[in-house]
Amino acid sequence: MEITGKVFEVLPKVTGTNKAGNPWQKQEFILEVQSGQYPKKALMGIWGEKVDQFQVQKGEEVTVSFDIDCREYNGRWYNDIRAWNVVKKGGAPASAGTAQSHVVSEAPSDVDNFIINQDISSDSSMGGDNLPF
Repeated sequence: MEITGKVFEVLPKVTGTNKAGNPWQKQEFILEVQSGQYPKKALMGIWGEKVDQFQVQKGEEVTVSFDIDCREYNGRWYNDIRAWNVVKKGGAPASAGTAQSHVVSEAPSDVDNFIINQDISSDSSMGGDNLPF
């Protein structure tokens, strides 16, 4: 999946060592996306060597390619949004191995709602209040 937005906040880098003794690192950031009347925010994480590769900074406009996964822990479920590519607006891809251009992606539900609302408001057979019910 892909989404475009502004980096609202960059959280401190977290490092550690796994059970096998291998080091790991994680960088989380908040991405703010204009969606309808109010902006939406999502917590996204970058893992491993990609932390140093992408180096996201507060205030940047970026397009993030990501995967969503969830896991269960002690009877509760947690979502995880993992970024695997970050392309900065107006610049070259942050990932040296890819040759992507900047693509603006709209959330399908927002587009569908806009189209439905336009159809309803332009339909004069609905009566004076333009409500579909």
